[in-house]
Amino acid sequence: MIQITLPDNSRREFPGPVSVAEVAQSIGPGLAKMTVAGKVDGRLVDASDVIDHDAKLQIITPRDDEGLEIIRHSTAHLVGHAVKQLYPTAKMVIGPVIEEGFYYDISYERPFTPEDMAAIEARMRELIAQDYDVVKKMTPRAEVIEVFKSRGEDYKLRLVEDMPDEQAMGLYYHQEYVDMCRGPHVPNTRFLKVFKLTKLAGAYWRGDAKNEQLQRIYGTAWADKKQLDQYIQRIEEAEKRDHRRLGKELDLFHIDEVAPGVVFWHPKGWAVWQAVEQYMRGIYRDTGYWEVKGPQILDKSLWEKTGHWQNYRDNMFTTESEKREYALKPMNCPGHVLIFKSDLRSYRDLPLRYGEFGQCHRNEPSGALHGIMRVRGFTQDDGHIFCTEDQILDECIAYTEQLQKVYADFGFTDILYKVATRPENRVGSDELWDKAEHAVMESLRRSGVDFIISPGDGAFYGPKIEYTLRDAIGRQWQCGTMQVDFNTAERLGGEYVTESSGRAHPVMLHRAIVGSLERFIGMLIEHHAGALPAWLAPVQVAVLNISEGQADYAAQVAKTLQNQGLRVQLDLHNEKITYKIRKHSLQKLPYILVVGDKEKEAGAVAVRARGNQDLGAMSLESFVQRLVQDVADKR
Repeated sequence: MIQITLPDNSRREFPGPVSVAEVAQSIGPGLAKMTVAGKVDGRLVDASDVIDHDAKLQIITPRDDEGLEIIRHSTAHLVGHAVKQLYPTAKMVIGPVIEEGFYYDISYERPFTPEDMAAIEARMRELIAQDYDVVKKMTPRAEVIEVFKSRGEDYKLRLVEDMPDEQAMGLYYHQEYVDMCRGPHVPNTRFLKVFKLTKLAGAYWRGDAKNEQLQRIYGTAWADKKQLDQYIQRIEEAEKRDHRRLGKELDLFHIDEVAPGVVFWHPKGWAVWQAVEQYMRGIYRDTGYWEVKGPQILDKSLWEKTGHWQNYRDNMFTTESEKREYALKPMNCPGHVLIFKSDLRSYRDLPLRYGEFGQCHRNEPSGALHGIMRVRGFTQDDGHIFCTEDQILDECIAYTEQLQKVYADFGFTDILYKVATRPENRVGSDELWDKAEHAVMESLRRSGVDFIISPGDGAFYGPKIEYTLRDAIGRQWQCGTMQVDFNTAERLGGEYVTESSGRAHPVMLHRAIVGSLERFIGMLIEHHAGALPAWLAPVQVAVLNISEGQADYAAQVAKTLQNQGLRVQLDLHNEKITYKIRKHSLQKLPYILVVGDKEKEAGAVAVRARGNQDLGAMSLESFVQRLVQDVADKR
């Protein structure tokens, strides 16, 4: 007898091996119809897979996150089925699940067009209507090779070569189409009805620009049409908020092919940058950090000691001088250790907190670059705390409080917290890991926040807290981090004099709140849809005259505002005032001041706030107080 234990702890017995689908059928035909897959003793399996031992089973349906991910993966396979029917000479590459969707990379002799994508989507719907079963066959390696050789699927053969230890592989059959996958997949195409292909893009084999270029078809799939409609609405809103489009419209920055992955900041964009940097500099100052600055280029020998040269070399920009090899720093940590060890430190000096607006360079694949969100040259608000093991808890508590204030000031109040614990391959004793993991978890408990645990996702040198922001349209951005490091300071010879006059290596806490300033500014632009709050806005107020007769007064108003440290744009162009108001409104300015003869005589200004709000006339002094208070309150 086989005993199956369900999530409610009820048990069912079967005379012999039984499939997930058969267990679902025994519970009820409604559940059987909804069964996408199963989770046997915590492992996802296909609905057709047979359970041959006593086990715990969860039936997976489209309502489960795992079920939705399986639907998306199977829809990617359906793309392959449709493409091979319409374009038989196309070669299929890979089709993974991504956040809220999937993609399939394809090699084809000509670029796909929007018309092709419409035809592929239409054929997919025709195939779904056939209501066919998706059939899984575990197949010996040699037979898998013959299957893909006979079909001319060169890329699939390369993928098989990458898995020399796999003696049997899962082949999933969509009628005449066959694809290789670990699975699981849906048992029938009826689960795939709610989908949409979203865009075409270029890609490279293995993500390397040195390799051949492929075409990538993106799509999304959901459990019901309401979810799909909500997703499409979010995507439309995200396109309106796209920082690349708004960056151009608001004249903030641009990217040029002469420096791929590096940002050219325009005056307005640099004003936003400076607002963020100066704010963070104040946070450093107010929370006990010493600002430092390390060199951009460091000798190869340092990167060998840290392990980067051996494990990260392909992502580093290197140079040579006088027969010595150097690298542009991809991170700031080693430089901070060298500053720490430049003098003899005592336990009385700890915790010692360093902060740097450190410029880093990483050789990201060109296909991964994305506006200012993913770049090759970036600046981090990078901080490192050198402390004792007993100080980890207090430092983590203080950091979370610091981070929450910063995010709130920037307009983010919804934060998700995750603790990544010890991986299988790690350094340090279990006792040390126990202490570090307890400290980071307890720090979040004392901060009064809920968190999830991500087992095994910590760095090899210690656990970490990840802080993820949810933006105005519900998207999640992994942003801040606190990493506990027992390794780097020791590797580079950092030590301090203990209370007993001995020597010890400090624990190194890596922390960043905004992370890459480039990426964070991109997030701010999209979160606020370009309408940055007054304290961040590149131009906080524009002063417009109605006619030449008020030009001098308008200039005086602008000067008064500038003397208060405000960012002001004076517009004395000989244009209709309605045109000037519209022009500056499109720049999403917090305030527009209009001055005519009446305002000039009264020493006043007519105030328009963002969103076409007419606040009427007020004294210049009253307006200055209002705007200065807005900036001070981070409104």
